[in-house]
This record gives sequence, C-alpha cells and structure tokens, in this order.
Amino acid sequence: MTGILDPDTYVRGVPYEQLALLRERAAVNWVEEPDGPGFWAVLRHAEVRHVLRTPQVYSSHLGTTQIRDPATEQDLRYVRRMMLNTDPPDHSRLRGLLTKAFTPKAVAAISERVSRWAGELVAAVADRGECDFAKDVAADLPLLTLAEVFGVPAGDRGLMFDWSNRVIGYQDPEYAVSASVRGPEVSDLARAALALRPEPGPDGTMPDPRTRAGMPDLYAYAHSLGELKRREPGEDVMSNLMRSPVSIEEFENLFWLFSVAGNETLRNGLPGGMLALLTHPEQYRRLLADRSLVDSAVEEMLRWWTPVMHFRRTAASDTELAGVRISRGDKVVVFFSAANRDPRVFDSPDIFDVTRSPNEHLTFGYGPHFCLGAHLARVQMRAMFTAVLDQLGQVELAGDPVRLRSTFQNGLKSLPIRWPPPRESRSGARESR
Repeated sequence: MTGILDPDTYVRGVPYEQLALLRERAAVNWVEEPDGPGFWAVLRHAEVRHVLRTPQVYSSHLGTTQIRDPATEQDLRYVRRMMLNTDPPDHSRLRGLLTKAFTPKAVAAISERVSRWAGELVAAVADRGECDFAKDVAADLPLLTLAEVFGVPAGDRGLMFDWSNRVIGYQDPEYAVSASVRGPEVSDLARAALALRPEPGPDGTMPDPRTRAGMPDLYAYAHSLGELKRREPGEDVMSNLMRSPVSIEEFENLFWLFSVAGNETLRNGLPGGMLALLTHPEQYRRLLADRSLVDSAVEEMLRWWTPVMHFRRTAASDTELAGVRISRGDKVVVFFSAANRDPRVFDSPDIFDVTRSPNEHLTFGYGPHFCLGAHLARVQMRAMFTAVLDQLGQVELAGDPVRLRSTFQNGLKSLPIRWPPPRESRSGARESR
C-alpha cells in the first residue's frame, strides 16, 4: 500500500491498479506512512465529495492540505495563512475578494488573449514537424495567462515557471533546483527578487518550498508587486484585488497560490490531455473530424489525466465515514485519481472517451475550495487543442514521455510529438494535412 507514497512509482505512471484495489476493498482505507503517523485514504467519488463539502468536520486549516506535516510549529502557523489552508469564515472572506477581482471585463479580456496566444504558440512550431509539446508549447500558455492576470511584465513569466517547479517538483531532482531565469532578461522588480533565490545546500537539497524561508525570491517579488499595484493600479485582476481591503501579507500568499497552483495544474493538464489523445488515436481522429467535441474532450482529459492527485484534510472532531470511525486530529486524504475512475459514477472508467457525458469529475475539487481558476483553465485547454487540431492535424508520439517524480502532481516534463509538416497549395497558401 505504501507504493502510492513512493515518488519513484509515479515516474512509471499513476498506480491506478493499486488505487482500484484499495477503492474496491473499502471507500476509506488506512495507509501507513514511512515518515508520519499514517492517514485515512478516501478513494470513492461520493465519499470524496462528502469530505470536500464538509469543512466543519474535515478541516483544511488544522493540518493544512499536504499529506506530509510541516516540519515545525512555526512552519505550520505560516502555511495556515494561505487561502488554500483556511476554513470558513476566513476562507469565505478571501475567496469573496478574489471573486470580485475577477470582473467580467477582466475575464473576457484574458479569454480573448488566450485564444491568440495558443494559436501563436502552435504556429511557432508548425513548420518544424516535431517538438516537445510539454516544453515548447504547453509550458508557456499558463505563464502568459498568469502574467496577464497579475499585470506583470511578460518577460518575468519565467519566474513563475521556476517557482512552480521548485514547489510542486520538490521530489524531483531536476525541478527542485529550477533556476532558468537570469537577471538581464527580466524587470528590475524581478532582478531584486532573483538576488534572493536560494541555492542548494551542501547535501544538494533546497530549503522547504512550503515555507517563507524556502521561497524568499517569490515573496520578495510578490511584496513589491503588491505595493506597486496599490500605488499604480491598472485594469488587471491583481490591481482589482489591491483596491479591496486586503493586506500586503494576504496578497503575497494569494500570489504564491496563483503562481504555483494556477501554473502547474494547467501546465501538466495540457500535455496530459495530449498524451491521452496520442495513446487513443481513434479518439484523436474522432476529434479531428468533429470539433464540436472539443468541450467534452477537455472534460475527459481532465478526468482521465487528473493533474492534482490528492489533497489532505484533518478531522476536526470524532466522526464516521463509510462505516469507518475517524478520530479528531486524524489525517484524511482524498484521492482524486481514484475518485475520477470510480465505476460507481463512470461507465468503463479506464476508457478514454471524448464523448463522455455526463462527466462529473472532481479534478477541480468540490465544495467551498472548488478551484477559482477552473473556468480559465478550461478556456486555455479548449484554445490550445483547437489550435493543435487546426494547425497540426494528425499528431503522434515521437519518443517516450518523461514523467515528473512526484506523489502529488501528475506531471509530464517532456512529451515529444511529430506531425506531417504543412504543404504549399498551388495558390501558394499553406495547408495542413
């Protein structure tokens, strides 16, 4: 059972068979931790929804939302301040401020630009006949979108690439030390932050990225950006946020959340969705023939790939779930990867079907913590796959995918693909095959 906690397992793929065995044995299973007290794994769709919609019993705040406990009480106190790790009413207040910041005008402006960026990213590789979809195409769309949301210089977006690598990829030796951005290519704001970027210690490890001390460059940038938006507000979402009664410390933590969660989930959802199509070529051909299926295909990609594999809650009181007695203080971990393949909800759940309907996947969560960026993520995925279908046509794998070493994020670091290059028509116009 501990295989689901071994990051090396996920380099080979999500252990769906093991998760299915646990799910069929019981809705709630006890899992031993090699370096912790153990936790209750919640694996069925109905029970996962129950946990997520009952914050008064299953708290995000008490132990925060990651399986591993913060190293110290000071670290626990700090990460509890993030919106992801709060319960109502504090969570309701912060979420309300963000909801107001995402005005219809701001979201509409972002959506229009997303379609253009997706088309440009695909067009930039179209003539090559091959690329690494994860690196050359998928990685940049969420960064461009987040830069627009934050109102930060587009040249600074690479910082968010490195920050999310370090946080989400802390178990991956390559991503944990990500430092691709250099001073000359970014703004003065970014250069000041880069001066604080931590380096690996003598043993080669980085400080814990969940702590303020582990991400000093991110927090320095967020602090300066928040002050700038308060002094000189624009029309972006972060400027709207700073017009509301939000402290600079709250802004810093919201920036952390958007920079990491807003980037990494989609950055892995895009190549994950592409891999789903490439390993099911009959579904790809079906989508090529009928673009009205793009919406349902995106939902199926989100279900089948499930970028965020689990989240933790902590029991706020003695309770019972699916006949299992849970004690106050116990860790309770909901597994989206298992719930999204629960045969009680999904017919033939291990089959990838772009026409699947209904599709009540839990990829964006459920209840009060339902992902704020869900709509924008769907907009980006629809835009990207529409651009791929229109410009590249039939695509196939050109090499082995490389997976992220992580028990938390179902990630792809590399996805080589190829396609027939465009040809010239007699009129000189370019045609995709």
